[in-house]
Amino acid sequence: MKGHTLKKQHFINSDDSSVNSRRKPRLRPLLNIAATWILLQSCLSGIPAIAQEKKEPISYSQLLEKVDKGDVINVELDPSTGMAKVGIRGEEDPVKIKLFDENPELVEKLREKNIEVDVKPSGDPSATLGLIANLALLFILFVIVIMILRRSAASSGQALNFGKSRARFQMEAKTGIMFNDVAGIDEAKEELQEVVSFLKETERFTSIGARIPKGVLLIGPPGTGKTLLAKAVAGEAGVPFFSISGSEFVEMFVGVGASRVRDLFRKAKENAPCLIFIDEIDAVGRQRGAGIGGGNDEREQTLNQLLTEMDGFEGNTGIIVIAATNRPDVLDSALLRPGRFDRQVMVDLPGYKGRLGILEVHSKTKKISPEVSLEQIARKTPGLSGADLANLLNEAAILTARRRKEEVTPLEIDDAIDRVTIGMTLNPLLDGKKKRLIAYHEVGHALLMTLLENTFPLNKVTIIPRSGGIGGFAQDLPDEDALDSGLVSRAFLVDRLAVFLGGRAAEQEVFGDAEVTIGARNDVRNVANIAREMVTRYGMSSLGPLALESPDNEVFLGNGWQPRAEYSEEVAAKIDRAVRALAFEGYEKARDLIRQHRPIMDRLVDLLIDQETVEGEEFRKIVAGYVKLPKKQRELSLVK
Repeated sequence: MKGHTLKKQHFINSDDSSVNSRRKPRLRPLLNIAATWILLQSCLSGIPAIAQEKKEPISYSQLLEKVDKGDVINVELDPSTGMAKVGIRGEEDPVKIKLFDENPELVEKLREKNIEVDVKPSGDPSATLGLIANLALLFILFVIVIMILRRSAASSGQALNFGKSRARFQMEAKTGIMFNDVAGIDEAKEELQEVVSFLKETERFTSIGARIPKGVLLIGPPGTGKTLLAKAVAGEAGVPFFSISGSEFVEMFVGVGASRVRDLFRKAKENAPCLIFIDEIDAVGRQRGAGIGGGNDEREQTLNQLLTEMDGFEGNTGIIVIAATNRPDVLDSALLRPGRFDRQVMVDLPGYKGRLGILEVHSKTKKISPEVSLEQIARKTPGLSGADLANLLNEAAILTARRRKEEVTPLEIDDAIDRVTIGMTLNPLLDGKKKRLIAYHEVGHALLMTLLENTFPLNKVTIIPRSGGIGGFAQDLPDEDALDSGLVSRAFLVDRLAVFLGGRAAEQEVFGDAEVTIGARNDVRNVANIAREMVTRYGMSSLGPLALESPDNEVFLGNGWQPRAEYSEEVAAKIDRAVRALAFEGYEKARDLIRQHRPIMDRLVDLLIDQETVEGEEFRKIVAGYVKLPKKQRELSLVK
């Protein structure tokens, strides 16, 4: 923010990397000004010559003849212009005659005839105008150079100040965000409320020997509100607030990152008590000495300096560091020990109540119809973060404006949910055969969701294509309580395999083996992943209760290039057979159910082709007219 002054807040050491790149373009205006003045000077200097360009009444030879005859009275010579004013008998005004550079004959004849000769040089305005133009040009260039130097000095000091911190400092921490503005993460706010109390009433804790925590690490997926929460802490505490990204510490110059860390903490000490927020700390705080070929020495030097500043030889009383990351597994262990980041606060994806609170906050700025139920939106959006929910309402508002409506209706909300979670809507299919094949595929998924006991209920099924090559989809409503508890049964996983394979089973039962398409490629991949985890991690196969594989062996954490074999080749063959058996079990279950309920499927396909989208409640009513639904499906109520 160069050259700008804001009330009650200022920014220290903005990025000066663009100073040198801006100097070369500034020479172009100087050259244009210089060329303009040179042309102007040449025009001005040529004016007298043009003004004096007149027809001569007599020639030089005629002048000599008149001198011989005695008709010339006097002569005035002007050496600066090379002209002569000649007084001739019988003429009222003197005649101007252009002379040569040297006139010996004329001078000799004038002396012989005793004719009066006077030398009167006239003023030359061209020389004066040229001098004035040159002085004006020098003055303008001088003013421009002074302005450039002053702006460069005010913006960043000098071009060699690489080590200055780029932290944005706010004098009174007027972030404009309080805890009431942050919804959906109540547990994290409760833990950080204690940090606010430390900053506000430091003496109350230190008087009884309590030590203020030096660092708080916010951990959570992207978009869950970690940065917003840090701003709310600064707003609640009312202390000076520094914010910087972890990537800004590391540069190509050796020692720059460590210098910036020292400069940042030096400024913080001058304004203690204060709060420092480091976003994406994993950019600089990764485990040292890990990975292939060693680590980045400059990054490690920066991390060492950060560790020393947080808990080293000198104390940082009154300074609390809040850092955010979504990769805590890659951080160096020295960062996570007590005395540095004393507390780790989990900022997880919001549950139902959290999503409802987030929707209430963001819906205040939108014109939403009374028909829209925020509770229903919260139930339909499990797994979405706060940023996703804000984007969802914004997409709904954009669709409303495009459709020239005054308020956001449930239709725009549903379209926005599909657009955020699945993709943009494309033009409906016109090919009858392809459309019917996709309809059977999607109805196969939806029918198994409705007929099986241990599955999530159907939300809707559609054959409207989406961006990314999606021809249609059957969407379910996950049970958050079951997923959050982590108590997922084997029956649920087996039914889940059947649901994933329902589309492929429908294609094979209706169109035969030759007409099976590759539309189930993602379903088959999900089946392979679930079945393998059941065998190797959950102990839900004939191999017994054994955990044969460890999840996520990361190369950059020093675990080697090749993953370590955790079982023999004989056990690997048994794992493959067990995975195959689970997949075929789910596939046969799907084919049997579709074969038994073929009339229901045909009617549902005709309805889906006609309407292109069928809601889950309508789908269940049609199925219930042919067969008794499982207990969970009968008791289901989407909106309460």
